[in-house]
Amino acid sequence: MLKEECNRLDPRVRRTRQLLHEALRKLLEQKRFDDITIQDISEAATLNRATFYAHYPDKFALLGELIRLTFLQLLDQRNVRWDGTCSSAFQAIILAVCDYLLEVQKSRSSDRLQFEPFVEATVIDQIRLILLEGFRRHPEAERRISHEMVAATASWAMYGAVKQWVDTPNRPPAEEFVATAIELVQPVMSAGSASVPSALPLASHS
Repeated sequence: MLKEECNRLDPRVRRTRQLLHEALRKLLEQKRFDDITIQDISEAATLNRATFYAHYPDKFALLGELIRLTFLQLLDQRNVRWDGTCSSAFQAIILAVCDYLLEVQKSRSSDRLQFEPFVEATVIDQIRLILLEGFRRHPEAERRISHEMVAATASWAMYGAVKQWVDTPNRPPAEEFVATAIELVQPVMSAGSASVPSALPLASHS
């Protein structure tokens, strides 16, 4: 997944972006993101500001890509290749989210509050894209709810379940929690499928 994306980039572009990613990563170990400037990043990467702006419009875009690529690396480590049917790959996606949010939690508390909106938006979007790709590879004949709606809802549900797990004191191991997460998210993934009966009408109240 990540390797395929990197291979599509020109080697010079890939090298420059790697320098910028590593520069930001190191700077985040030294100071808060709000205090980091484009000049700081450029100098740490041994590049000039013009080169930075040739690749990213601002430091927020760079941070977003750094988060995205870090999460994709975790997915690659777990060899996630979801084709729309394999439950083990679905489990690997959830475990990768667990891995990543645990890493975020280890960061300094002030920085974590800064990063959470970027992490949430980026990780949820990557899950959504993975689910959509799985649906594309395994199309269904009939579905009352669009794949886009299912993927968007499931990605939010998956992230929310993992976030709650991470924030829970004395939480169970990720390998135990993943069964609960799948139980919560699976109905969303099956929603609108021809094999799933329509919801029963609400009971009337007298």
